[in-house]
Amino acid sequence: MDHGMELQGKLPRAGTTIFSVMSKLAAEHGAINLGQGFPDFPIDPVLGELVAAAIRKGHNQYAPMPGILPLREAIAAKAERLYGHAYDPGDEVTITAGATQAIFTVFAAVVRPGDEVVLIDPSYDSYAPGVELFGGTPVHVQLGADMAFDAEAVRRAITPRTKLLLINTPHNPAGRILRDADMCALAELLRGTDILLLSDEVYEHIVFDGVAHASAMRHPELRRRSFITFSFGKTFHVTGWKVGYVLAPRPMTAEFRKAHQFNVFSVNTPVQHALAEYLREPGHYQALAGFFQAKRDRLVAGLRRSRMRPLPCEGSYFLLADYRAVSDLPDLEFAQWMTREHGVATIPLSPFYRHPPPGQRLVRFCFAKQDATLDAATEKLCKI
Repeated sequence: MDHGMELQGKLPRAGTTIFSVMSKLAAEHGAINLGQGFPDFPIDPVLGELVAAAIRKGHNQYAPMPGILPLREAIAAKAERLYGHAYDPGDEVTITAGATQAIFTVFAAVVRPGDEVVLIDPSYDSYAPGVELFGGTPVHVQLGADMAFDAEAVRRAITPRTKLLLINTPHNPAGRILRDADMCALAELLRGTDILLLSDEVYEHIVFDGVAHASAMRHPELRRRSFITFSFGKTFHVTGWKVGYVLAPRPMTAEFRKAHQFNVFSVNTPVQHALAEYLREPGHYQALAGFFQAKRDRLVAGLRRSRMRPLPCEGSYFLLADYRAVSDLPDLEFAQWMTREHGVATIPLSPFYRHPPPGQRLVRFCFAKQDATLDAATEKLCKI
């Protein structure tokens, strides 16, 4: 048998992503999957029909590299309506193959060997490998036990080699948000530097308890140095479509597109046409906060009947829970045990850290699920 050549890989610490590991284990054991962040409810049939109609109309060949203009115009109009800044759809809006590709392409466009990129742990597991692939050095800043943002800790991590700061709000996996005061603190600490900001805002419409989303684009000092990424998959429950976008000032977009054109070049054409039409009606996303807040509250109420302690969740569709009253197993072992023995799959928190805090006992639940799914899961958890 030809086993192929041995390679010295560029990501020696990386293995199979924890989402694939836990979803595979859930499938093998028939467990309820509250791990990977995908909804188990149907999409709006209107959106599905718009895709079918675009296919029938013949929109099946390559789209323009930055995305079709009607979709970029709809996005620019939405951004101005919600956040008060008018991006140029021609030169400042780019359609991407999901937000992860947008983030990866930012790294490709701006990170050089020796550059440092400040990440805030727990951080989404694709961030650090993307930095490393382009020769950068991830610099990890840990959130505290309450998962609240700490601008002073970010300040201490900045050095003359810092090229980029990456923030995520609402935050996956912590479920916390940055507020206007946090954004002002970021603007103050970046003032007078050439540090770029990458703001991952894919859960922009899923902010709870009547709080407005504090986008980086609301702050002129941040906006002028920011790549801001978004995801239609998160907003419209279509994670498998992998369509997102990035907003950035003209000179930054020009550099982004240089890398984008050699990465995916262009994105799913009929879906772009469907989304352009669908965005004509703002109601499709204005109801998301209430929709997911009800699911958050349902899961929290269920967990409070169990021996797990839910942590505060201000946004996203993820909730952390402390399980130390149930078990002292490390989080990966605990998540695997729960999946195999009790039929509920979660995501352990340690893969979101470079150096997991000793003794931390947290798992992440996804509540982007039907009410019946959440109820069935919490019924099982209450028996542990």
